Amino acid sequence: MGALRITLMVIYIIVCIALVILVLMQEGKSAGLGAVSGAAETYWGKNKGRSMEGKLVKITTALAVGFMVLAIVLNLNLF
Repeated sequence: MGALRITLMVIYIIVCIALVILVLMQEGKSAGLGAVSGAAETYWGKNKGRSMEGKLVKITTALAVGFMVLAIVLNLNLF
């Protein structure tokens, strides 16, 4: 069981580092400026899910879920 716990810890550390890097790569969100300036109606506003920023958000969400699941599993002390 010790090998499984070490493997999960290594995966957990990799997920943590990747999550930090992805969060730092994302653009900052201005509070309400997109709706005021009309940027939400542009091509990039409509197709944000297909852009690089949209992909970063999806990957960040998946890594955050993985982070939480691994944190719970590692704290159950089953291994």
